[in-house]
Amino acid sequence: MLERGTRFSVPFEVPFPKGLMQSGPVMPDYEYNPNKNAPKVQKRDEVTGKLQFKANVTDPAETNAKRASFALLFVADVQPVPETPELVPGTDMRLIELEGLTAEPRVMGQGEFKYLGYIFRAEGYRPAGGKSASRSDKAA
Repeated sequence: MLERGTRFSVPFEVPFPKGLMQSGPVMPDYEYNPNKNAPKVQKRDEVTGKLQFKANVTDPAETNAKRASFALLFVADVQPVPETPELVPGTDMRLIELEGLTAEPRVMGQGEFKYLGYIFRAEGYRPAGGKSASRSDKAA
């Protein structure tokens, strides 16, 4: 039986056949603290111990508007920097592709409107149209 929180490695093209569009910058993911004057503490991934960052993304292949946009988590030692140019300068909107993508199944929604969703985590970006190093090694 699988334990809660199990993550599965997935190739980027499987969950996102049309890619992803990032809207906004990558930001540190801070732990909640009701005391506004307390110093902010950045979250760490429970599995790897690495710092956690987040970015808002949209999946153009998703037909349900409420599920198309979501927060993507990055798990890395340093803040990831996108590899692709902005679509319109100054907007932080860009098409992205990801390296080290994992999916964690999770029940989402509320009440009678629950559905199976996923929490996606990535280690970083790859160049647009790029293939991961392990993928190109297999093709050779």
